[in-house]
Amino acid sequence: MTDKTADELHNELMDYPCKFTIKTMGYSHVELDLIVVEIIRRHIPQISEKAVQSKFSKSKKYISLSISITAQSKQQMDAIYRDLSDCEHVLMSL
Repeated sequence: MTDKTADELHNELMDYPCKFTIKTMGYSHVELDLIVVEIIRRHIPQISEKAVQSKFSKSKKYISLSISITAQSKQQMDAIYRDLSDCEHVLMSL
């Protein structure tokens, strides 16, 4: 019996292409929605503004974004999350 790799386990759970929601958070004083959409458009050029929903924290210090996309592959998702992680304005992405 062989152990499955992380990629094999991932591919069992995901059936590409598929609908997926990326969630990210940052400080509200930054135009985070524009920054995040620009990052995602590097990988998915056809994303629309309607795909983005935002919500402020109770104190209005933070803003969370939910971006609905159609993911094409694990490699595409990894690249998006890598770019979001590299952005100084993004505090967290799920």
